[in-house]
Amino acid sequence: MTDPSPCLFKNDVQIRRIGEGLLDRSLPRAAWTHEAHLAACHWIVTERPDIDPENDLRGIISGYNEAVGGVNDDTQGYHETITCSFVRAVRLHLAVAGKATLVERVNALLASPFGKRGWPLAFYSRELLFSGRARRLFVEPDLMPLPPLPCGRQLPTVTIDTQMLTTQSETKGPM
Repeated sequence: MTDPSPCLFKNDVQIRRIGEGLLDRSLPRAAWTHEAHLAACHWIVTERPDIDPENDLRGIISGYNEAVGGVNDDTQGYHETITCSFVRAVRLHLAVAGKATLVERVNALLASPFGKRGWPLAFYSRELLFSGRARRLFVEPDLMPLPPLPCGRQLPTVTIDTQMLTTQSETKGPM
């Protein structure tokens, strides 16, 4: 699968409008593209310390999807594993991005391997990544581990028990 060239952003204001439109659910559904997902995620990670992406994006994106007429189920809408994987990709990119404007960082992310639509498929089989379970819960990759986050920050992992599901947060080092 070849990723098409990403649609790059013109300025910081355009990115902030996407992020704000996601939060207030005013972003037109057609504007909620792969690039918009990553731009909003980057904006939230870098400019919204009041939002914890690993914990809050599920509610934010699911609520947005419903507000624009979408459905969140086992085949469409919010996808926990893909979202968490791309939050990690944004954080990994930021660790090497250096000083730049928001638009420069987001466009560099989109042009990098971290910003490719298929980036999670380096770590997940299609069968696992597109399963209903991976859509509902973050699941660990089955092909190879995701790259570690800077400062030892880890994503939540899911332990499956025959009786119940519990989420355990693995946090190593400072947040």
